[in-house]
Amino acid sequence: MSYRDTVGAGSPSSLPALRRRHFVLGAAAGTASAAAAWHASSHAAAPPGAVEHPVPADPSKEQGIALPDEGYGSRSQFESEVRTRYKTSTPQSSWTFTPLQNGMGIITPSGLHFERSHAGTAIVDPNKHFLYLHGMVARPRKWSMRDLRRFPSVSRIMFIECSGNGLTEWAKPNLKTVQETHGLTSTSEWTGVPLATLLKEAGVRPGAKWILAEGADGAAMTRSIPFDKAMKDCLIAYGQNGEALRPEQGYPVRLIVPGYEGNTHIKWLRRLEVSDTPFMTREETSKYTDLLPNGKARQFSFEMEAKSVITSPSGAMVLQDKGFHEITGLAWSGRGRIKRVDVSVDGGKSWREAALQGPILPICHTRFRIPWEWDGKEAILQSRCVDETGYVQPTLGQLIAVRGGALNGPTGSIYHLNAIQSWRVASDGSVSNVHQY
Repeated sequence: MSYRDTVGAGSPSSLPALRRRHFVLGAAAGTASAAAAWHASSHAAAPPGAVEHPVPADPSKEQGIALPDEGYGSRSQFESEVRTRYKTSTPQSSWTFTPLQNGMGIITPSGLHFERSHAGTAIVDPNKHFLYLHGMVARPRKWSMRDLRRFPSVSRIMFIECSGNGLTEWAKPNLKTVQETHGLTSTSEWTGVPLATLLKEAGVRPGAKWILAEGADGAAMTRSIPFDKAMKDCLIAYGQNGEALRPEQGYPVRLIVPGYEGNTHIKWLRRLEVSDTPFMTREETSKYTDLLPNGKARQFSFEMEAKSVITSPSGAMVLQDKGFHEITGLAWSGRGRIKRVDVSVDGGKSWREAALQGPILPICHTRFRIPWEWDGKEAILQSRCVDETGYVQPTLGQLIAVRGGALNGPTGSIYHLNAIQSWRVASDGSVSNVHQY
């Protein structure tokens, strides 16, 4: 179905002329208000990542800022998107959320990519850092960063999602914004060496089934990775979005495990050990497992299942006027490409197919869009995606019925919440987080 097929009565071209003029005038008024707010804020301190400069009354009448002989680019002083930290008991073992509500396209700026650390951000000197590969190999290896960069490299655009993304939302709506409910996922272009290249260099012995990945941070984060996955598409990454990794993203080198939960993408990677059995580390026994109602636990639940969320309008936003609005959001799946996204404005009673914005890549955020004409009445906005394997994003009720959840008391899932998200638009235009089972 084409974008035009999905437009229906909500298309700007289908609006009566009066409504179109109202929309344009409203947009112009909004732009003027925003400009006034920006001008007023020019006297405030610049936000992180920006440099404050005086704002001329008419920039066309003055020379601009001189280009430096050298430097590192900053963003506009009028842009203020930042990551926000969840208030855990210690800032070292914590996480920060990507501001999905303000994202454009699918790539997350490196400075806004979500963080999850268990012992703070490790500071590692790349000139003294080595990656070791040993265990069931014929030739144990030790590589410096210079050595790793000598191997043929590849670049791939992929998302990473923490398996705890949304863990506060199982029992009831706890957090207000999409940044807080879904902000532990981001997409970047990752550059590095295929792990398969290093394994072939070392000569893996027969019977190898698992690989232990270990980080150089204070938590010595370790996870077991299936050998077949390591050979298929894992990446030893030292680049992100065209430059070196940021320290909080694992500088100088990290593991990328496409489609797997974020905890397996070991940062500050220092050691790989090949074995015939999983290593049963803390992060795959007492943590990152789900105790089910029948007393058994889900373990090694690696793949991030298909998920989508409307990012605008979303929680804590306010629709200023009735009439045309664009509903947009992101969909992703650890199993491959997104095939389809449907959007509902009546809590799942009816659905319309949204347009998917290219590029549509495997294991990558995909942006979707659909026009909507709001009549000023209460609405429940939802999105539901389908990936190329045919997996359909479930409702919260369906997910709890299969895996349990916080509603089941001491048992149930806290990880891998990929249920349909609902946003309630009130008659006054305010948008809030609600549950629809």
